[in-house]
Amino acid sequence: MILGHVAIPHDRGPAGHSDGDVVLHAIIDAMAGAAGLPDIGEMFPDTDPAYKGIDSSKLLVEALGRVQQAGYDIVNLDVTIHAERPKLREYKQGIRAEVARLLGVATDEVSIKAKTNEGVDAVGQGEAIACTAVVGLKMK
Repeated sequence: MILGHVAIPHDRGPAGHSDGDVVLHAIIDAMAGAAGLPDIGEMFPDTDPAYKGIDSSKLLVEALGRVQQAGYDIVNLDVTIHAERPKLREYKQGIRAEVARLLGVATDEVSIKAKTNEGVDAVGQGEAIACTAVVGLKMK
C-alpha cells in the first residue's frame, strides 16, 4: 500500500487507475480546488492509458506546476487519512516528510493526521481508505 508516496506493509492496497495513493490524490484535488483549476479526474483522466499504474508523485508534481503557473504558492497543508487499518502512527512522520519534499515546502508546513471510523461504514470496516486534504495558497 502506498500512502503519501510511502510504502506501507499491508495485506491490501488501494485500487486505482494510477498507483491508488489516496493521500496524494486528495492533495492534488485540494491544491487544484484552491487555485480554481480542474479536479484530478479532469487533469489526469482514468480513460487515458498514459496514467495507468503511474506513480502518483508524478501527478502531484505536475499539478503543483499548474498551481504555480496559475500564480500561487503553498502556505500550508493539512491532511487527514481515514483508515481502520493499517495503523498509521509510525508512518505519519515519514509521510509528512515525503509530502513536504515533493511539494518543496518545509516539513512544519505539512500536517498529517490519521483517524479511524470506529467500525462505521466501509472505512470503519477496513474495506476502504479515505483522505481529506486542505491547502492554504498565497498569490505570488
